[in-house]
Amino acid sequence: MAGSLPVSPLAPEKFPDLPVIAGVTFASAAAGVKYQGRDDVMLAVLQPGSSVAGVFTKSKTRAAPVLDCQAKLGGSSSDGAAVLVNSGNANAFTGQFGQASVKEITSAVSEILGVPEARVFTASTGVIGEPLPHDRITAKIEELSGALSGAGIEAAANAIMTTDTFAKGAGAQVVIDGKEIQIAGIAKGSGMIAPDMATMLVYIFTDAAYDQSALQGLLSGLNETSFNAITVDSDTSTSDSLLLCATGASGVDATGNADFAAALKTVMLDLAHQVVRDGEGATKFIEIQIAGAVSDSEAKTHGLAIANSPLVKTAIAGEDPNWGRVVMAIGKSGAEADRDLLSISFGGVLVAEKGWVSEGYREELGAAEMKKQEIVLSVNLGLGSGAATVWTCDLTHQYISINADYRS
Repeated sequence: MAGSLPVSPLAPEKFPDLPVIAGVTFASAAAGVKYQGRDDVMLAVLQPGSSVAGVFTKSKTRAAPVLDCQAKLGGSSSDGAAVLVNSGNANAFTGQFGQASVKEITSAVSEILGVPEARVFTASTGVIGEPLPHDRITAKIEELSGALSGAGIEAAANAIMTTDTFAKGAGAQVVIDGKEIQIAGIAKGSGMIAPDMATMLVYIFTDAAYDQSALQGLLSGLNETSFNAITVDSDTSTSDSLLLCATGASGVDATGNADFAAALKTVMLDLAHQVVRDGEGATKFIEIQIAGAVSDSEAKTHGLAIANSPLVKTAIAGEDPNWGRVVMAIGKSGAEADRDLLSISFGGVLVAEKGWVSEGYREELGAAEMKKQEIVLSVNLGLGSGAATVWTCDLTHQYISINADYRS
């Protein structure tokens, strides 16, 4: 499937020029796990002293690689570390075979690279319920080891794609104590995207030094307003994984630094938005702003109810300013709302207020907003100071076409 679809109309013009991150090298290879004629395995190797933090899917049917990674977080950073990812097969719902596959891969990486097995993190993405042909992957580890390069991050981003129509990358720089710190990240995700931790595969690297426990706290916090604030289709994957790796190669300790946190948030938001822009069949990028809720959490509940509504998403796909769909989604969310207090706007156009259509609203004004490629939908509940922003895309016929033959 990867590479067979037209590039999303919401895609960036090109893959960004990402900074080289000292202390990490990358390699990619074609193992033929499912796809032919393209790289489908990527390896990243971190220098000793690197800190690794992560967040993972809360799915009750999470994949064997996710369970293995979760068990390994917080290990000694005095050793090096490695990350190996394959596309084409999720190694999920594969029972004992799945666990054995993870063991075979992590053991082979450990033996060939000299990295402790407890510091080898893996991920798999693709079809659920089919045994992973791990021998095809282990047969490529020597090749991967010999091809490691600090400049290989774009190829790595391409190797982890499934139904993605473009590789996703984002970077940032921040100056701490007079020295420039680099951050670079890659992601894959297009369908089966709903916020329940990270909603995709994401790998972010920095040359800053950072205490592991503090890094974990930082990542978990920023995740709530970035990857956990997006949705494409309301379905949470069995394989969602986000790893943040700090190599320390710069010699600058960024632990607790506010500027570093802000730069990291910029990278995370950029990658999260790219996933939405590559939503399967997407033609519209939608930002939903909720204000006036009882609390921030209730604001987010309302926002996600709107973002996940097939009726809202198909109306936007059809460029129909059907504000009644938004009213419906707010009413069903389960969070506090008062019909006669809320207001709804499309872009800068006030559509509804005080329990009725706005006096100055004209249908052609709303229709003009719906014709835009990027749409802002705003709701003020008039109940309190709670606020949240979530992002989604429209729902088109192409989404059905992609997923109706996903396994073929």
